[in-house]
Amino acid sequence: MSQRDVIDFAALEKELQAAVESERRYQRENQAKLRAVSQGVGYDQFRGLVLSSHLKPLDKKDKDGAPRKQPWNPVAPGNK
Repeated sequence: MSQRDVIDFAALEKELQAAVESERRYQRENQAKLRAVSQGVGYDQFRGLVLSSHLKPLDKKDKDGAPRKQPWNPVAPGNK
């Protein structure tokens, strides 16, 4: 058996995961493009919608009364 006949399953898995993520990104950005075109926005807004297509809105529980994990200004006195 030669070196060429050996299958590197770890490399195949890594390549598959990259391909799946690439397809998800393409689909997400394409849907954002279609929504932006249907809204009739300008180029800057179109670009912003496509670039921010990976963001998800916050739930009410995520922003109201939830404890902060990061202070707004960690360098300021009193935030230690």
